[in-house]
Amino acid sequence: MPRSGPSGPSTSRRRMLQAAVGTVLAATAGAGVWAWRSPDTSRPASPAREQESAEEPDDQVFLHVIAHPDDGLFFMNPGLEQAIRSGSRTVTVCLTGGESDGRNAPRGSALHHRVIPDRPAFARARVNGLLAAHAQMATGDPESTWDAEARTLLRGFQVEVQTLRAAPQHQLVFVELVEARAVYQPRAVSLRGLWLGVVDSIPTLRPEGSPVQRQFRYTRDQVTDTLTAVLDWVRPTVVRTLDPNAVHSGKRPLSTPDPRLAGLRYFDHQDHTASAHFTQAALARYWGQGSPAPTVVENYLGYELGVLPGDLDPSTVRRKAGTLDIYGWADHRRCADPAGCGDLKVGGSALNGSPRSWTRSTRLRAPGSNAWVRPARDGRLTAFAVRGGAAYGWAETRAGSGRFGAPHRIGGDLLQGQLHVVRQPDGTLQLFGSRTVLPAPGVDHHRELVTARQNGTGPDGVPAFGEWESLGSPERDPVRTLEIGFPAAVAAPDGTVHVFVRTWDGGIGHRSGPHGAQWSPWGLLEGPAGVGTLKASPQIVDGIDACVDAGGLIHVVAPSVRTVQHWVSKEPGETPRPGAATGLPEPGGPISIAPLAGGVVRIAYRQSQTARVLIAERRRAIGSWRVSGQCERAGGYGRVALAPAGSGDRMVLAARDDAGDVRVAMAQAAPKPWQRCRLAHSAAAGVAHDAAGRAVLVALGNDGRLYAARQAKAGQTAPFLGWRGQTGRPERTGDASG
Repeated sequence: MPRSGPSGPSTSRRRMLQAAVGTVLAATAGAGVWAWRSPDTSRPASPAREQESAEEPDDQVFLHVIAHPDDGLFFMNPGLEQAIRSGSRTVTVCLTGGESDGRNAPRGSALHHRVIPDRPAFARARVNGLLAAHAQMATGDPESTWDAEARTLLRGFQVEVQTLRAAPQHQLVFVELVEARAVYQPRAVSLRGLWLGVVDSIPTLRPEGSPVQRQFRYTRDQVTDTLTAVLDWVRPTVVRTLDPNAVHSGKRPLSTPDPRLAGLRYFDHQDHTASAHFTQAALARYWGQGSPAPTVVENYLGYELGVLPGDLDPSTVRRKAGTLDIYGWADHRRCADPAGCGDLKVGGSALNGSPRSWTRSTRLRAPGSNAWVRPARDGRLTAFAVRGGAAYGWAETRAGSGRFGAPHRIGGDLLQGQLHVVRQPDGTLQLFGSRTVLPAPGVDHHRELVTARQNGTGPDGVPAFGEWESLGSPERDPVRTLEIGFPAAVAAPDGTVHVFVRTWDGGIGHRSGPHGAQWSPWGLLEGPAGVGTLKASPQIVDGIDACVDAGGLIHVVAPSVRTVQHWVSKEPGETPRPGAATGLPEPGGPISIAPLAGGVVRIAYRQSQTARVLIAERRRAIGSWRVSGQCERAGGYGRVALAPAGSGDRMVLAARDDAGDVRVAMAQAAPKPWQRCRLAHSAAAGVAHDAAGRAVLVALGNDGRLYAARQAKAGQTAPFLGWRGQTGRPERTGDASG
């Protein structure tokens, strides 16, 4: 497959580009939002309230794969802009032309009915809008010049490649396949129809003015091969896609004469889901041929955001809407292209119009884990993450050193999201994750939970694990398994391991086994009080967590559309049952839980609509929940990491902020001020305390390396020292097989 293509600019060139546009970007960034960062990371970080980043832009390469031109702006921002502004190489691939009905006018307007449909022209208008929005994000000037070319990535095919002249490390690729032209209506000639084998090929639709001079037809394998060729060309450290695990809406499916197109009706656009499936298939091929470095993959929710609580703070929402208005040509900038310079269906409506729910949220399908950092038997902290579809482990170079050694490959195949790690009473560790199995002859497309148990320790202190074991799914139907969530697990005092996962219909599935083996059949936790019958679905949003309190009781917490749901054992080690209604404010994302002395448990999560981090606690003697504190506003989205830090009720928490960096704070009766630790990272940060009682912060950088920062000394007010990257780059192979 082709490997050629324009390489990213040299380090000096990139720094020149950053310097050239930095002043403009700072002026357009808005107060405290997505601030442009200085490229100077050479000096060591000090124990201050704000640290310098430990990453280099040249070590990070981003690939975004979308179905339609506006998908990245609606569903991947603010992360998309943060990647662009970092100075790193960023490439966005748009699979379809997004030609829709060919009318470049607001839906439902009088103008919409008067416009003559012209799909090639509308596709070009959307391309023009996307170029302007990306130029604005990269340089602060929506009219910055792009250089267009027709490029061959797969033999016999051409795609349109646009390179931003002022920042040539930033490129857009348009494959120009036809779109489904419907959100959920079954269409044979579509990405979904091609993925399911309903049609053998689908055509491209050449946008007006495209440098690609002819139409092509792509088979399923050729779409996958094209994306594999892009991966081979770009060599990304981070791949971002739309949601491969769309959630069904409950509405009646539409009829279709072809049974292969029949099935559930989903909230998300069928093109979004299919584009993510094709990207998964391409990643499997890319990793299988020996990629140069493991890749971190993030999947973003699409139209499902419309039925979930908003999770972004108002200033980030306004900035996101402003970029969408540029894409939608709402700024009425001059335009020399008769096709138009933006998507008028979107322009001016992103903030308060029909797509406002998409603008007000950004959510990852994998909600992140609150248990990916755990102490080993010898006291060294260990961390576990998914890179390149496989599990990797790191260990401190010595107990309390605050520095982790090189990554150790544990194995696994097409693992998705973050890992959840259980520490059993004897100190051994057990990993839990979610795996995608792609369709093949005799194999249905499905997802399943998997686990691997520690069976030794390597010479560098990284735990070694046995073979991965499938735990199956609480759902038997392969299609339904695609909707299950991501696992949370605990070990009871008697060594019984309990694993929990969101089910297809919004409940909580449960399975247990002595010492993490000999598993019971899948069952369901009873529905919470006030929902209806005991078996009624609580309509859980993914992002659950679990812990065992000081008295041996198992707690499970989960976000729902209105409040936080809670289950708790009646006796130590028993299966949790619904607790009393929490009455807590509506969550805007995952819930993290941690035990404290005296049977107290605390949770941390973001409040909807504000992104403010709330801390709530439940005292065993009282049995009710109360909000015990709230952190300073810092924006951001996603899981808040939470863990005990020493004796008493001292805790440490960490969260992503509005610039995509990590904020960390200590909390006791009330949270202390945030300390900003500048590190662009993937998924959720992790927190723990080390052998000396100091709080430790860990994050997986967008360069695929593990970074750690620890307190200067144990205590509630001690600051965190600077980031320290993993030692070395070699990766050793572990004992577990995939």
